[in-house]
Amino acid sequence: MEKGVMLPEGIWKSFACKEQDIRSFSPLTLAYIGDCVYELIVRTVVVERGNRQPQKLHRESAGFSRAGTQCRIYEALLSEMTEEEADILRRGKNAHFHTKARNATPGEYRKATALEALIGYLYLTGRMERALELLKVGFCKCEMNL
Repeated sequence: MEKGVMLPEGIWKSFACKEQDIRSFSPLTLAYIGDCVYELIVRTVVVERGNRQPQKLHRESAGFSRAGTQCRIYEALLSEMTEEEADILRRGKNAHFHTKARNATPGEYRKATALEALIGYLYLTGRMERALELLKVGFCKCEMNL
């Protein structure tokens, strides 16, 4: 199999982005990109299971993106974290929020945001294999069929 371009690296080169110290990004910035990456992972797996109507695809994938679900994954992964990853989770959980979750408790929302921050951090640092590994473990521990 041919080796592809790392997505963040390809984007940076294609759009002449200036180099940033990702460690200085706010946890909410990391969660912003992590939310998208998480959603892309879930949607990719759902689509790979077969061609269906968009509303059926959405229904299947939506449950994985709820704050309550992400909170369960966060809790399942706590024992799997490296020190660096645990630090990113801590920063994400303790971020100063300007919005409220509609269908989640504040605690669930904070943990979901922390998970998204970690996924965003791993994506931006080129460690997607680790993000995929953690999510797979989290889904398995939570007995989610993805």
